[in-house]
Amino acid sequence: MSLRLTLATTARVLRQVKADPRTVAMLVIVPCLLMGLLAWIYHDSPVFDHIGGPLLGIFPFVVMFLVTSVATLRERTSGTLERLLSTPLGKGDFLAGYALAFGLLAVLQAVVVTAFAVWVCGLDVAGSVWVLVVVAVVDAVLGAAIGLFVSAFARTEFQAVQFMPAFVLPQFLLCGLLVARADLPGFLHAVSDVLPLSYAVDAMVHVSSSPDGTGAAFADVGMVAGFVVVAIALGSLTLRRRTP
Repeated sequence: MSLRLTLATTARVLRQVKADPRTVAMLVIVPCLLMGLLAWIYHDSPVFDHIGGPLLGIFPFVVMFLVTSVATLRERTSGTLERLLSTPLGKGDFLAGYALAFGLLAVLQAVVVTAFAVWVCGLDVAGSVWVLVVVAVVDAVLGAAIGLFVSAFARTEFQAVQFMPAFVLPQFLLCGLLVARADLPGFLHAVSDVLPLSYAVDAMVHVSSSPDGTGAAFADVGMVAGFVVVAIALGSLTLRRRTP
């Protein structure tokens, strides 16, 4: 891997995103609108404070998964990836550049969405707001990393979107947002223990519900970061130059 090639890839991806207002809206505006809609639905109700924190981890995860998987697939189907990999650029440089670019976008997304949820929608956070931002960033990077991985198995952008029910919805159902993971049947609880979104939601719950939850939140963040590393490593093994 070359730091120069990685940073060049990062800069190219950021330029592409900047030139596409729809992607920028998808990354920043849509999560804010969803949080605002949720706050409006549960106006004058404690429900928003109960689920708003966990959803700050889920919304960035879902959005980054969609954007990254489609963007990576587009690189293959357009032949861009094949041309890039015929240069000194390696798979590691490509994936690291993409991960860094979407990591920077995740920081922007997390700061904007968290600020909107806390100071506009009135989300009550028992812990530190900056820890909430850190968790949201890691969750968004997780979505990007898994998006990089699953894009290798799609042949069209529509197929990439179709992976969402397979990779995201089961995690949404088992992450503890709808039913506490401790109350799940034994087998489903065991499954939830190996799903990264479970730890993302746990971290958000620790921060939003307890002023002393920072330590537990960072323990869960460590687990999520481990999943990010694994997803990127698997992505480097499955990344193909072009779509057959």
